[in-house]
Amino acid sequence: MESSTVVALNQAVAVAMLEGARRGLELVEALGRSGSLDEYLFFHSTRAELLRRVDRREEARLAYLRALELAGNAAERRFLQNRLLLFQ
Repeated sequence: MESSTVVALNQAVAVAMLEGARRGLELVEALGRSGSLDEYLFFHSTRAELLRRVDRREEARLAYLRALELAGNAAERRFLQNRLLLFQ
């Protein structure tokens, strides 16, 4: 397996599952600083979920909105719209 930002994002998710959302979010946000994942739906949806879990609600809502902008199909849009309902 070759290293990439997507692989690193998946590793951050695994860390979040093992060590908690706060630690996973630190890794995700570090990945985001490079800008290489700005157009990647799953970066924004992952970040949104971790933000939600650490109770940074407004940032989470904005990240879900960005993910929704990038959604490529109806199923992704429905899922993200449902997640956004948590913020109403």
